[in-house]
Amino acid sequence: MLVKVFGSAVFGVEATTITVEVNIDKGIGYHLVGLPDNAVKESSYRISAALNNIRYKLPGKKITINMAPADLRKEGSAYDLTLAIGILGASNQIKSEKIGDYIIMGELSLDGSLQPIKGALPIAIKAREEGFKGFILPKQNAKEAAIVNDIQVFGVENIKEVIDFFDEKETLTPTIIDTRAEFYKNLDNPEFDFADVKGQESVKRAMEIAASGGHNIILVGPPGSGKTMLSKRLPSILPPMTLQEALETTKIHSVVGKIKENGLMCQRPFRSPHHTISDVALVGGGQYPQPGEISMSHNGVLFLDELPEFKRTVLEVMRQPLEDREVTISRARFTVTYPSSFMLVASMNPSPSGYFNDPDAPVTSSPAEMQRYLSKISGPLLDRIDIHIEVNPVPFEKLSDEQLAEPSKSIRERVTKAREKQSERFLEIGNVHYNAQMSVKQIRKFCKLSEESKTLLKNAMERLNLSARAYDRILKVSRTIADLEGVKNISSDHIAEAIQYRSLDREGWLG
Repeated sequence: MLVKVFGSAVFGVEATTITVEVNIDKGIGYHLVGLPDNAVKESSYRISAALNNIRYKLPGKKITINMAPADLRKEGSAYDLTLAIGILGASNQIKSEKIGDYIIMGELSLDGSLQPIKGALPIAIKAREEGFKGFILPKQNAKEAAIVNDIQVFGVENIKEVIDFFDEKETLTPTIIDTRAEFYKNLDNPEFDFADVKGQESVKRAMEIAASGGHNIILVGPPGSGKTMLSKRLPSILPPMTLQEALETTKIHSVVGKIKENGLMCQRPFRSPHHTISDVALVGGGQYPQPGEISMSHNGVLFLDELPEFKRTVLEVMRQPLEDREVTISRARFTVTYPSSFMLVASMNPSPSGYFNDPDAPVTSSPAEMQRYLSKISGPLLDRIDIHIEVNPVPFEKLSDEQLAEPSKSIRERVTKAREKQSERFLEIGNVHYNAQMSVKQIRKFCKLSEESKTLLKNAMERLNLSARAYDRILKVSRTIADLEGVKNISSDHIAEAIQYRSLDREGWLG
C-alpha cells in the first residue's frame, strides 16, 4: 500500500515541503531514497525501537520510502515522526485518510517521546502558504510555530498521541498565541540600562547618535574603562522592534534552534562572538548551510570585543555584509542568502599593553608592536565604521556618585523621534530606513552643506587625509546629529561634532 506523508526542509531561512512516499510490498528490506543524510538513514533504528516500546512494530515486508524532491538534500533527525507515521499508515496499523492534511515533523527518542526540531517557524509559514490544515510537531516548538496564524499547530509529547489522533481515539488541542499581545507584552523590558553607567557622557552621546542613525561604532580605550558595559546597553536605546522585524529575527533564530520557550523574539538581539571565531561561523555557510553570527544579529547589535584579536580574514569577510546588509553563500551546488542588517559595535585597546596615551601609565609597547597591533584592522574595514570614540577611565568621584544617570528609556525616546524623521524622509525609497543606509546619491540629496560647513569639512579632509568613504560617513553622522536636534539643515556645528568621531583617522593612530 502507498501512503504520502508531508514534512519540510529548511534551506537558508525558507522552508520547502517534502513529500514522503511510503510503499509496503511483498519481500523483505528497508530502502530509503531521495538524498537522505546519515541522520535520516539512521532513523530506521530509532523508529523501530520507539514503535516496539509503544506496542507497534515495523512490518516485516519490503519498505520503500522516497523523499521528494529527490534532488534536494534531506538532513537531520526531524523526519523521524514523518517516516514513522507514513510506515504505520502504509501498513494499515493506523488510519491514513487524514495524514496528508498535515505537516508532520519531530525527532523520536527510543521510548517514543519527541525531541525539539529546528526551523519550526519557517516550516509553519510554508505550511500555511500551501494550504495544509495543520502542523504536528514536538511540544517544545509549539509556541514558536503558533506565531503563524490561520494554521492549527499541535504540540505533542509522544508518538502515541499522534497515532491516537489519526485513529480518532483522542483529539489534539491546538496551541493558540495572540502574536500581537505577546509582542507588546515583552517589548519594553531591557536587561541592561544606561542608568547604571557612571560618567562617560561623551561616549553615551556618541552611542545615542549611533543608535539614532544606525551607525557602526568603535570604542577605543584602556582595559576597565567600560567599553563592554556600554556596548551591552546599546540595544536598550535602539527603537523598539516592529512586529515585522520581530518575525524576521525569530525566523533566523528558529533555523538554528535558538528560540526560547516564549516563542516570539521581542528584544533586539545582541551577539558577542569570541575572537577565535572562524569566518564560516561569523558569516554563515558550512556543508549544510546555517546562518552565522552576523545573521543572528539581524535587526540588532553585533559586538566584537578586542577587534584586533580577531583573525584578519574573519574581519575582511564582514566588509560586503556591512555594505549590502545581506550575506550570500555560494557553493557549487547551492546559493543561499541570509539577511544581516545589524549595527556593528567594536571595541579595542589603543595599544597591545592597553595604556597608550594614558598619562598615568607607562607605555610598554614599542612602535613596531603598536604598528603590528593596529595594522590588523584594515583601512577599508575601518572606513565602514562611522563613529570612532575614545573611552577614558572613569574617575573615582564619578564612580562613587550614588545618583543614577539618565535611564535608557529617556535616551530611547529621543532616538525613536530621530528615526521617525528619517522614516518620513526615506518614505519613497523602499530599501532605506535610516541614515546609515543612504547611498552616495541620497547623501548628495539629503546632506546639503552651507559654504561655512563645506570649508570646515574641506580643511578637516586635508589635515586628516580622510578617504572619500570617510567623507560620506561624516555627512551621514552630521545628518543624524541634525535629526536629533530636530532641525532640517546641517550646520557647521553638526559637521564639527561628526569630524570628532573620526579619531582613528588622526595622525599617530594608524601610522
